[in-house]
Amino acid sequence: MAMAEALSNEDVQAAWIGLTEEVRTGVLLTLRNGRPFGSHVPYIFGEQWTRAYIHVSRLALHSEHLLRDPRVGLFVSEPDRSGKNPLALRRMNLQGEAALLNVDALDYAEVKERYLARFPQSAMMFGFSDFALWELRLQDAHLVLGFGQAYMADTTTPLTWAHQKPR
Repeated sequence: MAMAEALSNEDVQAAWIGLTEEVRTGVLLTLRNGRPFGSHVPYIFGEQWTRAYIHVSRLALHSEHLLRDPRVGLFVSEPDRSGKNPLALRRMNLQGEAALLNVDALDYAEVKERYLARFPQSAMMFGFSDFALWELRLQDAHLVLGFGQAYMADTTTPLTWAHQKPR
């Protein structure tokens, strides 16, 4: 099988933006007793993939996990559809650490506004004292756009996507 031609950085950048605009929820991965625990969460990204934001209840297990251990993953995937090869779904796997975003943080109002623009039905939750915005400070990204189209990036050069070649 021939190796797929690598896409340009601009095409990879456009592909991850398209995926995350199309898919509004992801799986938040936290650690529960040292094991991965997945929760379905709505999210927004910052200017780059290195920052994502979630608005979740402090009463939820994933919040409890993050308060104990801030290491986190976020997995975003296009939905499986009839006639689509599930192994070729576009998907992005990110790892980093989570931190509560304080109401008095400089960018809190802007993040809240952008979050509500994407999820207007969440407005009521911003009035609940148990809900909080978290900033996911992501350090590594693995993006799969189809067969032979896997790319990796990290925070040192977040806009440079390295084509992952088979070993």
